[in-house]
Amino acid sequence: MSEPDRFPEPLLRDRTEALLTQAGARPDDARDTTRALLYASRIGVDSHGVRLAPGYAELLRSGGFNASPNYALRHTAPAAAMLDADNGLGHPASFKAMNAAVDLARETGIAAVGVHHSSHFGAAGAYAVAAAEQGMIGLVSTNSDAAVCLFGGAVPFHGTNPIAMAAPVPDTNPWLLDMATSSIPFNRVKLYRSLNQALPAGVAVDANGHPTQDQHAAAFLQPLGGKDYGFKGAALAGVVTILSAVITGATPDPEMVPTDATRNANTPQNVGHFFIAINPDHFVGRTAYETAITHYLALLRNSPATDPAHPVMAPGDREWKEAAERMKHGIPVDPDTMQALGLK
Repeated sequence: MSEPDRFPEPLLRDRTEALLTQAGARPDDARDTTRALLYASRIGVDSHGVRLAPGYAELLRSGGFNASPNYALRHTAPAAAMLDADNGLGHPASFKAMNAAVDLARETGIAAVGVHHSSHFGAAGAYAVAAAEQGMIGLVSTNSDAAVCLFGGAVPFHGTNPIAMAAPVPDTNPWLLDMATSSIPFNRVKLYRSLNQALPAGVAVDANGHPTQDQHAAAFLQPLGGKDYGFKGAALAGVVTILSAVITGATPDPEMVPTDATRNANTPQNVGHFFIAINPDHFVGRTAYETAITHYLALLRNSPATDPAHPVMAPGDREWKEAAERMKHGIPVDPDTMQALGLK
């Protein structure tokens, strides 16, 4: 399989923002959405990168997304708030919610903001990193439409329901976890279809519930852990649904309208997100926190490896290394997205 063509990040930013604004998004919303998409493309999570922009543009044109939402933040307690995303793009609402949680946590130590009436928000890590860049530990979750079977289940029930956490580290990139509670995100199945690449074993099933590696036959996913340990992934997906939907008033996964480009204004998804910001200043204190996180990561990275040529890595190390490479050599873009962005 040939390598995808690569493009510099500034060009992708300009093309992506232009595509979204031409589809009706306000300039600020297009900018925030592009920021989240380029975060994913930069660190190598291509399934949630700029390849999502054409689908978002179709939903803006069809009315599936509200192109002019009124994002309404309502404080409900000293350390809690709710944000109504008004069926707009999920990315601007998510940056607003995480920034609100950070502002509250400066005073309260820990704060949470729930979001409802939202939509797909891309890679959860984008918003966790946004908290870490402001000196906070960020925790993020979102529910989504049913695409993953339960452990032993024959039909899709939960969404891919990611969990992300980022912790600031002095003078370097944050510690970063960004994971789906499914075997893989379904957007990766779509990416493999575009690349004409078979799926790994044990991640997807066909319409009859049988395991498949055929990217075109894949109908839904298995939970993290697969056929033997999928009860763990299914339970984690439930944690995400409780935080993101049950306590925010969003739609539960199995009742949510599917994410596709055929929806209109009469069928909003009402996706829910949850954002937590934790301020180390109010716990061990900033100086002690920075000393402790630096020491912890040194212990981790110096832990003996089974292969000395491949030392152990902290969560995020692989992604930040990939980001440095892509800043030098460009970001790979699949053929379908190249065409949508006018790159070929």
